[in-house]
Formats: sequence, structure tokens, C-alpha cells
Amino acid sequence: MQVIDREIAKIFEATVKKVYGDIETKKIEVSVATNEKFGDFQTNFAMMNSKIIGKNPRAIAQEIVDNLEPNNVIDKLEIAGPGFINIFLKSEYLGELLKKSRNEKYDFSFLNRDGDVIIDFSSPNIAKRMHIGHLRSTIIGDSVARIYRYLGYHLVADNHIGDWGTQFGKLIIGYRRWLNQEAYKENAIEELERVYVEFTKQSEEHPELEEEARLELKKLQDGDEENYALWKEFIKVSLDEYEKLYTRLDVHFDTYYGESFYHPMMQGVVDELVEKGLAVEDDGAKVVFFPEEDNLFPCIVQKKDGAFLYSTSDIATIKFRRENYNVNKLIYLTDERQQDHFKQFFKITEMLGWDVEKYHIWFGIMRFADGVFSTRKGNVIRLEQLLDEGKKRAYDIVNEKNPDLSAEEKDQIAEVVGVGAIKYADLSQNRQSPIIFEWDKILSFEGNTAPYLQYSYARIQSILRKAAAEGKEIDYSKEIKVENKQERALADHIATFPMVVLKAAESFKPNIIADYLFELSKKFNSFYNSCPILNQEDDILYSRGLIAKVAGETIKEGLSLLGIKTLDRM
Repeated sequence: MQVIDREIAKIFEATVKKVYGDIETKKIEVSVATNEKFGDFQTNFAMMNSKIIGKNPRAIAQEIVDNLEPNNVIDKLEIAGPGFINIFLKSEYLGELLKKSRNEKYDFSFLNRDGDVIIDFSSPNIAKRMHIGHLRSTIIGDSVARIYRYLGYHLVADNHIGDWGTQFGKLIIGYRRWLNQEAYKENAIEELERVYVEFTKQSEEHPELEEEARLELKKLQDGDEENYALWKEFIKVSLDEYEKLYTRLDVHFDTYYGESFYHPMMQGVVDELVEKGLAVEDDGAKVVFFPEEDNLFPCIVQKKDGAFLYSTSDIATIKFRRENYNVNKLIYLTDERQQDHFKQFFKITEMLGWDVEKYHIWFGIMRFADGVFSTRKGNVIRLEQLLDEGKKRAYDIVNEKNPDLSAEEKDQIAEVVGVGAIKYADLSQNRQSPIIFEWDKILSFEGNTAPYLQYSYARIQSILRKAAAEGKEIDYSKEIKVENKQERALADHIATFPMVVLKAAESFKPNIIADYLFELSKKFNSFYNSCPILNQEDDILYSRGLIAKVAGETIKEGLSLLGIKTLDRM
């Protein structure tokens, strides 16, 4: 089925062609009415095309109103102000649209969906536990991936893990000298963190340890069997631990191509840059210098000791993806501090002539009011701690409100509500805004929160269950009648759902969907308070019950695009 603004625009296009023939006008843009008295939708086509057509905007608007192409969508048009056209939809059309929105897929074929959209997010460093600093990349990236899948793109979610570098020489020494086997069996990644910290302490008193670590790293890089086996083990125990968190967050990846995967390709990348005259030797290092107008610092792609850098790895990543995928676009999720890095290596790939559409989707840093998280300061909150605290607070509320539920039900509800609250507290913010971490704010269950939306959905399911218990099963065979202003306000809002998803995809901003869902829940609650459903005549009960059902399914689908689950009972 057509997205509603495009369906309306097509009627206007046919009308404009009938009235003005082959005059090449600007695109017809249809937007949601700013006030219900201005109809359901509006267009400023007449004002946008006044000079092209050579007439007064109101005169153009009047000609469109007088010659509107016959259709089953638009009930009437009204002219407002200098030439706005207010669009009022037929109630029958709105009712059918609501039913179709749940039974038919929207037609997004106007999008360029050829090939693969590869999205790179989360990306923790091996042998370190994930903390709340990883939350934003993980859940924003997952939501963007879900949005693009909804629109019909072939989406590849990649976790570009940090699994190569100097820390592994230190870890190997720490593992051999200070590892507690019992602690390692209990929580491997926590014990690896501990021995890494121990290495740092010991190396202050015994600086020769740094050289030993470099030698162990060199042995690893040269393929030493024992060091290679340890390195693989570090990766496995880390990914096993991360997977527990990803499972709780309902986040999934298609590939885990870390830095080590691209390491064999990096020398070839440097050689190509040198061969094409893009990288030159500077004080023994290979460096790319940019044109002055780009306002970018020089980018080192290989140190004088032959070591590669993140920029080399990221250029190799694009090279690999160009050669192994049919790339539609590349999307990277990292915090704002990496903006210059992405500008540099994006520019280098353009200088190489690699024509790939790519986006760095940066987000503001989450921090405490008195500064950023710091392992050294000991103020880092583990992601697992955060999820556990969310669940605990949710459990206390469930226990208070529904003490008769079984312990198993309470536990399941608490997990869904707690994780949902944490995700929504982040995703409902503009991703480019910094977030000040406050326990009560991130775990709030009141106001514009996931629990409020989840409760609205559960409330709808309760209404449907009560109707069914009275022998009034609400299903899509029933007719929807949109007759009063609360019904129309809710129906109009539901109808715009795919428009909102398209806007969120275009801007890579899940908060647009969160704003929509909060408004939807408010409109539903207003509708329910003004328009009784149960104990009504059958035609009203079935119509309003089906409007409620569609609203609930839309809330559920919208929350799923944020990676948040719903519950039939709360």
C-alpha cells in the first residue's frame, strides 16, 4: 500500500497535469496539518509554483480545488491564507487505511534499495567488560538497523571489535604470571581486566615488562602457536560475555569482523596510497596530506616502525566491503570525538576514487555531571550493572502493583520493563545531544518513558480481552468508522507512521519514532477517555475496538524499531 502523503501527492499530480499540462512544476509536498481545523494534511504547492505558473497563489489553489481529480481519498479541499491548500480526508478511506496498515506492507519501492546497507556499531575492545559508554553505539546502531530493515533494505550488521593491538602482549604476560584460574573460570573477562591492570602497576616498578610485552606481541603477529591460541581464547571468552549482554538487549550482528581481520590487507592499502602518490614519506612515516581547502590535519597511515593505525584499518575495511559486497551505503556509529578521524579516512577513500556512499553517524557522549566516565577514576558503571539495576527497580514496582503474579511472571515483566526503560531513556534523546547520566532519569518509569508506552499497549490488550470475554472478538473483518474528532486525531496520527519511519531513516534519528510513539499513546489515552469502547452498541464497540487494536499494534511495531519489547499484561 502507498504511504499516505505519496498517495495524496499522486492525486495532486494528476490534477496539476490536467490543469497546467506539461508545465514543469516543483515537486508536490504534502505535510501533516498543524491544527485539526486545517484538515488532515496541507500543501503549499500553489505558493511554491506561483512564479513558474505565472499566477497568484490563491488563484492556483482555487484552480486545483475546482479541478480536483476524482478519487476515494480526499473529501474536500479548502484554501487558507496566501494559498495553502488544506486537505480533508474521507472517513471511509481513513478507516480502511487503518486496517490495511496492519494487514498489508507499505510500498517503499521509491527508495534505492539495491545492494547491501552495512552498519558498523557497538565495537567493544576485547578483554574489557562493556560499560555504559558502550550503550549508545549499541542501541542506536541496532535501532537504525531495524529501521532500515523495516524499509526493505538488505542490512548487514557488523561488530567491528577491537581485537588487535599492543594490549595483547601485555595480556599474554599478565595471563601467564598473575592469572587466578578459579576467578578466570568464574568470570574470564573480569579476570583478564584485573591482570591487565596488574601489568600496568608492575610495569611502573619494572619498566622492562613493556619490552617483554612488545616481544610477546611480535611473536603473536608472527604467528607463534602458543600466543595465537591465547589470543583466540581471549576473543572467545570476551565474545561469550558480550553475547549475554547482546541477548538481554535483543541486539544481533551478522558479522564480527574485527581489526585483526583487516590486518593482512593493510600493507596493500599503504602500497596503493604510495603508488598513487597520495601517501608520502614524512620523517620515516607514510602520511596523506590533504588539500588546504579540506581543512584536515595530515593522516598517518603507517608509522616509521611499520605499524598501522586506525585510519589504515578503516580504509582497508572499505576496500574489503567494496570488493565483497554490493554496497548501497556504509553507516558507522561512534561518538562525537571521532568526527575528524572519519572525515580524514572518508576523504582518503574519495581520493582513491572509491565511489561509496558512506555516513558517520556520531552521537553525544554520555557522562556524569562532573565529567566523563573513567576506569582510572573508578566511576565506570558496567552495562550489566545498569541492566540489573533497571530490572531490580522494575521488579519492585511490579511486586507492589501485582503481588499475585508468580515470581516467574514478575521476573519476566521486570526484565522487559527495565531494559525497555534504559533503552528508551537514551533513544528518545536527539542522538547528537550529550547525555548526563542520572540513575533516576535513565530508569524513570513515568512521563515520556518506555514503561508508559508499554503500559498503553498492555491497556489496549486488556480492553480487547474484556471485549472477547463478552463474546465481542475484535478482528480485522470489522468496519472502522471515523466519526468524531478524537477518533480522527488518532486515525490521522496512525496513518503517518511510515512517514515518520522514513524521516527517522533519512536523519538516522530513532528519537523521531520515540516522539511519534509518545504522541500516539497520548492520543490513544485521550480517545479512550472520550470514546467508551465496551458497553456500546455493536457497531461502535467493534469500530472503536478495532481503532484501539490498530493503535496497539502500531505502538508495538514502533517500539520494536527501537529494540523495545511489549507485554500483554503489566
